[in-house]
Amino acid sequence: MAKFMVVHRDPNILWSKVEENWVKLAKIETARWIRTYYNKEEGMRYCIWFAQSGEELSKIFFDLNISFESIIEVEETVPDIWGKKYPLPNAYPF
Repeated sequence: MAKFMVVHRDPNILWSKVEENWVKLAKIETARWIRTYYNKEEGMRYCIWFAQSGEELSKIFFDLNISFESIIEVEETVPDIWGKKYPLPNAYPF
């Protein structure tokens, strides 16, 4: 499966509806919801999924009547991955 980021932008959605949708999405069997980063004030959610394709995710959201702005395939990079090749002094100063 590939990794995708789904961007949802709906500043008017009630937070209770977002939570209700999360319960539905956690039960999906054709794709795997990994996590969501969110900003309640702006109504923005960035969701990470594993799925066979972006089209599969699009169908899931369409079937559940969940709007989205974009679905893009992504890969992850974090300081730990690059640390051996490019040592970062004070990589975690906080």
